[in-house]
Amino acid sequence: MIRDATDKLIEWKGKAKRKPLIIHGARQVGKTWLMKHFGEKHYKKVAYINFEYNQRASGLFQANLDIDSIIMGLKIETGVDIDPDNTLIIFDEIQECPRALTSLKYFNEQAPGYHILAAGSLLGVFYHQGTSFPVGKVEFMNLYPMNYLEFLNAVGETGLRELIMNKNIEMITAFKDRYISLLRVYCFVGGMPEAVAEYAERKDLKEIRTIQKNILSAYEQDFSKHAPGIIVSRIRMLWNSIPGQLSKENRKFIYGQIKSGARAKDYEMALTWLEDSGLILKVNRIKKPHHPLSSYADSGAFKIFLLDVGLLGALCEIDPRIILEGNRLFTEFKGALTEQYVLQQLKSFFDLSVYYWTADKGTAEVDFILSTGDQILPIEVKAEENVKAKSLKSYYEKYKPHRSVRMSMSDYREDDWLTNIPLYFVPKLEDSGTYLLSSFSKS
Repeated sequence: MIRDATDKLIEWKGKAKRKPLIIHGARQVGKTWLMKHFGEKHYKKVAYINFEYNQRASGLFQANLDIDSIIMGLKIETGVDIDPDNTLIIFDEIQECPRALTSLKYFNEQAPGYHILAAGSLLGVFYHQGTSFPVGKVEFMNLYPMNYLEFLNAVGETGLRELIMNKNIEMITAFKDRYISLLRVYCFVGGMPEAVAEYAERKDLKEIRTIQKNILSAYEQDFSKHAPGIIVSRIRMLWNSIPGQLSKENRKFIYGQIKSGARAKDYEMALTWLEDSGLILKVNRIKKPHHPLSSYADSGAFKIFLLDVGLLGALCEIDPRIILEGNRLFTEFKGALTEQYVLQQLKSFFDLSVYYWTADKGTAEVDFILSTGDQILPIEVKAEENVKAKSLKSYYEKYKPHRSVRMSMSDYREDDWLTNIPLYFVPKLEDSGTYLLSSFSKS
C-alpha cells in the first residue's frame, strides 16, 4: 500500500536543517509500517528499535546521554553498521523509554546528521505526565487512518485516484457511479490499514468486521493498561456513548447521555485521555467565524467522532449488507457516518483544527468550519442528493464568506455563492500548502 505521508517523509529527509521527526497516531493506523517502508525504499540500511518489546534497548539510554555511546549500543543491538549518510534510525513506541525521547534533543544539538524517526501510540497521553520533552528540538507529523484517495490506490483504482488528483471534473462526473460504489465500501471498511488490506485481497466483509472489532478490543485493553485507574470506567462509558451521541439531530455532546446526572467535571479527564490517545476527534463550536478560530471556540459545546468511519460502523454494529442498499449507508444515524467520513478526510489532508458553527438561537448550523490561509471556509455536509443548504445560506448572509462549500451526492457545480463538491471528490492538500477547496473559489 502507498501512504501519502511518504511524500512528507521524503521532504523531511531532504531538509538541510533536519531534526528528529516524531510521528503521532493512534494504535494500528500504520506508523510502524510507514517508517519501515520508508526506510527500505529511501535508505541503504534501517536500524529499528521497538521499546515496547525490547527492554534491553532501554538500558542504552539510562546512563549519560552520550551520542557516541548510544550509537555504539544501537549498532550492537540491531546488528546494523549505522552511519549518518545512509541509515535510518527508528525508535518505535518511544513513550516506553522516556530517556530515549530526551535523547532526541542531544541528537539534534550534537549529531544532527543522523536521520531519526520516532513514533508512539500513546504519545499524546505521555506528554501530559510531566516528562521532560525536547521542545524545539524535534519535528512532528500526525498520521491518521487511510483516506479515500489512499483507499482507491490500495484497491487498484489508481485511475480514479488520478482523475481526482488532476481535478478532471468532467471525467469524474462520468465515473460517478463507480466513485459512489467505492465510497460506500470505504465507509464500511474505513481506513485502518489491516481492514483495507483485507478488502483489497479478499473483499471478505465478515472478516473485515472481525478485524475492526479486534482493533476496538485492543483500544479498550489500552484503557485498563495505560489510563489512570480512577478514570478507566469513565473512559469506557464515554467511549460507548459516542454512537448514541452521534445519532442525535445536532450531535452536540451531552454528558447526561453517558449516564443520568453525569457532569462535565466528572468526565473531563476521560475525555482528554481519549483525545490525547488519538481515538476520538473533537470538534468545538465557534461563536463567530473570525481569525483565529481558536479564540472564538466554545469549550463547553462540542461534538465527538471516532478516528475512523469503519470503526464507528463497527462500534454501532452496522450490518455489512447495508452496502448493497443504495445510499442508505450515508443516511444512517441521521447522516452521522457521512459527517464522520468528511471530518476524517479533512483531518487527513489538512491536519488542522476543525470547528462547527451554530446560530445563537440554534436556528442554523454549519457542520464544519476551517481556516484556509486568510479565508475561513464553511462546509455543510449532506448525505443525500436533492438537498437545500438553508443553514449554509443563513451563515453566508450573515458573514459573507469568500466562498461556501456543500459536500453532498450531487455533481460538482458552482453557483454565485456556493460550490457543491461531491462526497467522493475528496480535497487534497497541495505541496504549496494551499487547499484544493480554495482553488475552486472565484477570485
